[in-house]
Amino acid sequence: MGFQKNLNNDLPVGVEGDFASTNPYHTLLVGEGEAKAGESGVLIGRFAWFDPDTGTVSNAKTSAKALIGFARRDNTALIVQFTEESSLKIPKGFAVTLYDGGDFWARFAGGAQIGQKVYANTMDGSVNAADSLPAAVDGASFVDTGFVVASNADAGALAKISKY
Repeated sequence: MGFQKNLNNDLPVGVEGDFASTNPYHTLLVGEGEAKAGESGVLIGRFAWFDPDTGTVSNAKTSAKALIGFARRDNTALIVQFTEESSLKIPKGFAVTLYDGGDFWARFAGGAQIGQKVYANTMDGSVNAADSLPAAVDGASFVDTGFVVASNADAGALAKISKY
C-alpha cells in the first residue's frame, strides 16, 4: 500500500472489477486451472476472452471462437513495476476466472446511463455503454456483452453492470 496522497470528501462507491451486489454470479465453464493470463496479462475490471485452443485469457479478442467474460477483482493482481503503488493486472501465467453473469463495478470512459447495453472493445476489453452497437474506431470493434448498465456514471467514473 502506498502513501496516502489525497482525501476524499465522500467514500468511493466501489472498486472497478469488484462485485456490486451480493446477488448470484456465474463464471465461464472451463476446466479447473485451465484459464491462464496470456502474454500481456489481464487487466481487471475489463472484459477478456478465453481461447479454448491455447487456454489463455487476453483483454484482446484473439480468435473467433474465444469466450467472453468479465475479469473480476479477486486479489490475483500483482504489483510488478518498480515504484508502482497499485495494480489491476494479473500477470502472465496466473489463473484467471471470467464471469459471464452477476453484478460488477466497471469504469466507463464516456459515462453510462441506466439501461444502456455494455459493449466490450475487442482490442483492450474496455467497456462502452451505448443504446446500439458503436461503430469501429481505430481498428477496434465492439461486441455486445449481454450486460446492461445498472447505475448512472459521469465520464471516467464507475457504474454498476448487471447480467442474469
